[in-house]
Amino acid sequence: MTLKINSKAPSFVASSTSKNKYSLKDSIGKFVVLYFYPKDDTPGCTIETNDFNKLLSKFKKLDCEVFGISKDDLKSHDKFKHKYKIKFDLLADEDLKVLKKYKVWGKKKFMGREFMGIIRTTYLIDKKGKILKVWNNVKVKDHAKEVLETLKNITNK
Repeated sequence: MTLKINSKAPSFVASSTSKNKYSLKDSIGKFVVLYFYPKDDTPGCTIETNDFNKLLSKFKKLDCEVFGISKDDLKSHDKFKHKYKIKFDLLADEDLKVLKKYKVWGKKKFMGREFMGIIRTTYLIDKKGKILKVWNNVKVKDHAKEVLETLKNITNK
């Protein structure tokens, strides 16, 4: 279901908490971590976001940008970002265009109910815009650390 390793990451433009539109093309020449999460200020998403935030300087040292993306609007993102002093931009995809391109919008089950939602997924994209690695159905504990380790292994080669 997910996008293939070594395929080109789908290009997109999304509203960003930087107040500018962000385009994946802006990051050519850098590594990119694009993590898709269900909702601002919920337990799992907060842990995941805070972990990426704590490790941000290490990602930056490896020439890597980090972006969180969900279908929350910018107002929600701004509040979330401010509350936890998040140092990277969050992207808003209210019309689900990016979520669908990256195949992270799908059926979810919760307490016996089925509904459509964001499947927690992380993409690591290389400097030319190719997908290096995909994490599906992410478990948030130590996830950011694992992404960082993967990036370290790639950049050390």
